[in-house]
Amino acid sequence: MTETVRMIRLTADETGESSFDEIEVPLAMQSFAPPAPPLFVSASEAASGYVLIRLPVGWVGEAHPSPHRQLLFCLRGSVDVFASNGDQRRISAGDVWLMADTTGKGHRTVVVDGPVHAAITCLAEGG
Repeated sequence: MTETVRMIRLTADETGESSFDEIEVPLAMQSFAPPAPPLFVSASEAASGYVLIRLPVGWVGEAHPSPHRQLLFCLRGSVDVFASNGDQRRISAGDVWLMADTTGKGHRTVVVDGPVHAAITCLAEGG
């Protein structure tokens, strides 16, 4: 039996345009924390650290690429994110966002329901 978790992904193409898509991360039943019962777990991906952030009401991040591949776990509030190709997504509490637009024109971020609290995991290179 397998399950999945939905993740919003932002990438940049060879021309530098950023765009969104959604991916399903597969989870497999396995023993993860014995003696606790098995649970659904994704494949492991190397990470180099994490940060906690707070974006105040009215915060706007003008167009910028992500500084490195990173996963944002939105804990509270909402931001609207605008890809350079015109796509827009709202990232809200409970959403997971893979920022992989490390080159090109990047994205613009606007707090729409704040403050926003989030945890960002910095992913290892080459993932």
